[in-house]
Amino acid sequence: MKIWSSEHVFGHPWDTVIKAAMRKYPNPMNPSVVGVDVLDRSLDSQGRLHSHRLLSTEWGLPSIVKAILGTSRTVTYIKEHSVVDPMEKKMVLCSTNITLTNLVSVDERLVYTPHPENPEKTVLTQEAIITVKGVSLSSYLETLMASSISSNARKGREALEWVIGKLNTEFEELTSSTRGSVKAAMAAASMEN
Repeated sequence: MKIWSSEHVFGHPWDTVIKAAMRKYPNPMNPSVVGVDVLDRSLDSQGRLHSHRLLSTEWGLPSIVKAILGTSRTVTYIKEHSVVDPMEKKMVLCSTNITLTNLVSVDERLVYTPHPENPEKTVLTQEAIITVKGVSLSSYLETLMASSISSNARKGREALEWVIGKLNTEFEELTSSTRGSVKAAMAAASMEN
């Protein structure tokens, strides 16, 4: 078993980061995620949003890893459950693979909270527990997978920044369009008088 963890601070408020996290896929930084299906989404009695999603990923494993694992399968499925608590300003996302579980399990947990000293920033803490089962060189494979998770986490953070940029652009375009519509309506109204 190998445990990997990291902490990252986004220079954006919690609300912005959470909106981006909910719209993270598809993105050009994580092309390995080839599909996202929302299986269930609901609000509980405390106003928390629960989402259950199925992610389809293309792993692109190195040939040596495929040989050690004894599989040529590279499309895997991951189940993801997230809880967004707008009152506490906390999002917890847990994911685990549901394919190749007889060979490897990756349990990941991400927690997004406002920065304790600056509400204009958001702290992401991330942890993954990697377990390779029933094959020789399991410790080596776990280390290799931890390195891959670290690289993917970096790409995931870049993807969130990309989504935030898209959200800001959409907001600016909507604002500009609305301003234009209001000006046109005011001009038309003044022409009638």
